[in-house]
Amino acid sequence: MIMQNKRLYGILLTVALILSIPLIAMQFTNEVNWTLSDFIIMGILLTGTGLLCELAFRKIQKPTTRILIIGAILLALLLIWAELAVGIFGSPFAGS
Repeated sequence: MIMQNKRLYGILLTVALILSIPLIAMQFTNEVNWTLSDFIIMGILLTGTGLLCELAFRKIQKPTTRILIIGAILLALLLIWAELAVGIFGSPFAGS
């Protein structure tokens, strides 16, 4: 049980560190202009991805299947992130 909590804390710490990058950048440049909703959405997206990868890591026994599932989860993260950032697909999801 303690190891499971360590991984959960690691996921949350990693999310906080990733979100601190734009927060720190906003202090030094006007090129990075995130709102509170941007931080909330990205926090949910990163935390959900981390938890889904953890779930796959715990529940899937075959290493090949585990790698494929985690790869699909990470691909979905990247596609959603790109759509929210620049609207590469032009969907209403990105505000177009």
